[in-house]
Amino acid sequence: MKKRPIPKQLKTKNLTSSALSMKTITIKYLFCISILALLSACSAKKFVPDDESLYSGSTIELNDTLTIENRGALQTKLNGLLKPEPNSKFLGMRPNLYFYYKGQKEKPGFINKFLSKKLGEEPVYFSDINVNSTEDLILNRLSNSGFFSSRVSSKVKIDSTAKTTKVKYTVKLTPPYRMEKYVIERDTLDTLALYTQIEKSMKNAVIKKEMRFNLDAMKGERRRIDSYLKDKGYYNFNEDFLIFEADTNAYDDKRFDLFLNLKNKIPEKSLVPYEINEVNIYPNYSVEGKSEYRDTTVVNAIKFVQDDVFFKPKRLSPYILVKPGEKYNPRLSKYTSRRLSNIGTYKFVNIDYVENDTVTKNGVRQLDANIYLSPMNKRALRLELQGVTKSNNFAGPGIGLTYTDRNFFKGGELFRINTNFGYEKQFSGGTSEGSSSLQLGLKTSLTFPRLLFPIDINNRFKYAIPKTKVEVGFDYLNRTQLYQLNSFSTSFGYVWTANKYVTHKLNPININYVSLGKTSDEFEKVLDENPFLRQSFEQKFIAGLTYGFTYNGLVDQSRKGAFYFDLNFDIAGNALDLFGKENEEGSKTFLGLRYAQYAKLDMDIRYHLKLDSKGQTLIARLFGGVGLPYGNSKALPFVKQYFSGGPYSIRAFKIRGLGPGTYEPEDPNSSYFDQAGDIRLEANLEYRFPIMQYLKGAVFADAGNVWLTKENEALPGGKFSSDFINQLGVGAGIGLRIDVQGFVIRFDLASPLKTPNTPWKFEYDSPVFNFAIGYPF
Repeated sequence: MKKRPIPKQLKTKNLTSSALSMKTITIKYLFCISILALLSACSAKKFVPDDESLYSGSTIELNDTLTIENRGALQTKLNGLLKPEPNSKFLGMRPNLYFYYKGQKEKPGFINKFLSKKLGEEPVYFSDINVNSTEDLILNRLSNSGFFSSRVSSKVKIDSTAKTTKVKYTVKLTPPYRMEKYVIERDTLDTLALYTQIEKSMKNAVIKKEMRFNLDAMKGERRRIDSYLKDKGYYNFNEDFLIFEADTNAYDDKRFDLFLNLKNKIPEKSLVPYEINEVNIYPNYSVEGKSEYRDTTVVNAIKFVQDDVFFKPKRLSPYILVKPGEKYNPRLSKYTSRRLSNIGTYKFVNIDYVENDTVTKNGVRQLDANIYLSPMNKRALRLELQGVTKSNNFAGPGIGLTYTDRNFFKGGELFRINTNFGYEKQFSGGTSEGSSSLQLGLKTSLTFPRLLFPIDINNRFKYAIPKTKVEVGFDYLNRTQLYQLNSFSTSFGYVWTANKYVTHKLNPININYVSLGKTSDEFEKVLDENPFLRQSFEQKFIAGLTYGFTYNGLVDQSRKGAFYFDLNFDIAGNALDLFGKENEEGSKTFLGLRYAQYAKLDMDIRYHLKLDSKGQTLIARLFGGVGLPYGNSKALPFVKQYFSGGPYSIRAFKIRGLGPGTYEPEDPNSSYFDQAGDIRLEANLEYRFPIMQYLKGAVFADAGNVWLTKENEALPGGKFSSDFINQLGVGAGIGLRIDVQGFVIRFDLASPLKTPNTPWKFEYDSPVFNFAIGYPF
């Protein structure tokens, strides 16, 4: 873009309703008004040279009377030709352009220079736009899509007041050419084995009869054939060897025959398949340079080359899908590379194929496969420092320490020890002000990169081998003025990545022991008034099975719209019930401990819709969960109950600040342990948009609540009923997010629109401030 002359004129604090005075609110809103006034002053129009006009974008209108299949795809393809994009806007202004102009002054100053460098955006003037060239590009893309002899016109609209110019292109479409026959030219292919393979692949052809002429479809068909032949061993074949010829001479009604042929003078080695001769594995390869390896072990005809045993060959062999004597297959190479990377031991995986001079009797050539594996550091230590602030007025520091030991038993095992410490104190909490919370945790895990099962079935999995994970943990929680809680947990389970999108998690053994320690008189009084709460704490032993299914379409960044679905199932107590003994109180115990019996199911559904290429996104989320206590339990264990409210839930209400149902505690600031339930329903809608390079904004609305499955006299109005829609808590708000390469610091400010026990009312004077790490969903 050519240069343009520049004219001469050229600390976190919780904000809950109980802590805010009208004076503070007034100052806050005056501050917002001041910011808007400042932004309105940041007009870039006054810096635009007199002989220039800012380019404000273009549109393309398809003017036709035809019924076009995939009209939206054609529109998107044509819109992609409208380059360059105009300067970005925020609230109708162009702050990035303004910062650029300010930085170009003769003496810009440090602040202007810094903002110009970090946030500035060079101006896009209408003089940079070549309208005639864009028309030619549009006609070219239309011809490539079968719309030959179409016409394009343009209209330029100038706004002299705003100093902007935009362009409207109008396209007059003609009927497209459509394919009648798709034929393989046998003259050059008939004598080759290659022809037989191409013929077999035609049932999956991208090109079909009646399809309009489409250059992109032809390119896709070439890629499909090339991929098919590669899977059949044609290592040196290339899609560029295939050419298409269209013939319209046989028809008068805009139809054509399509012929597939091979180019001339293709190297002979590109027309024959390859098979694997040798597979050599280097389990401890250094990227700094090749070392001299002397010790070689052969397992399943695969050579493992290493001096000292870094990785046991019998453990590494199942991950290798490239086998001697089999045809070359890039898909198996890709699977092998992914499987080796997923072990968690290796930083780099490189598969190198080397052609040798051997040719078999049937004309098949041979390859040697060398697989170089470069390990990560065996041991690692990570320290995390955290600052926590919650919408229920708790705030404090946190420390996490993680020790990792990779390839623990020389079979790719991953051993981890996690410790955490957290201290929180409640500020501005009414009767609970000054209470604190101390949390200590220790968790050890050992992950085996294979399926530990009585029968070896690891070779049945192609995409990825399931992992087996064993965990043992202990947590201690001390809430002053209330209670102490000790919990021990252990689990044994499997994690399996079925494909790019789907992950399964199954824990056939999942055991928790929860013990309520020292309690205060105040908390004992609460337990006496709420028998269901007492029962939820008395269920010390939880043993059962958990299963999780996740479909994550968000990993495909090319999709305009993508779904995320997460399902979790948790059932406990059924196996123990076979051995339980009834005590004097009528409850069953196992090893002297009362155990929980329940079933729990919840689903989390999300949809992300990209509105443009600049980062505007609309996200919708639905969450539904239900837990049913039965048999030996009258209430869900406390640690298994649902709650609503907080930075990852309904942001206009504090953590555990909703429900159950229409229940409203006498002192909301001391009911942290009360407001939970057996059923949870939530819906969220959020619009995200970019403001500056690392700063993003959001406008959102949340609705939800929790309910009980049974009546509870201590929690009146808590039972789920047919009137649940009117019992939802609803809130809306705005947010700012600092997003630096996926690390997100989030600030959300929301106010209630409706509480479960009141009619609709926007409580703008009762905002809740949420600070969190990461996006809410």
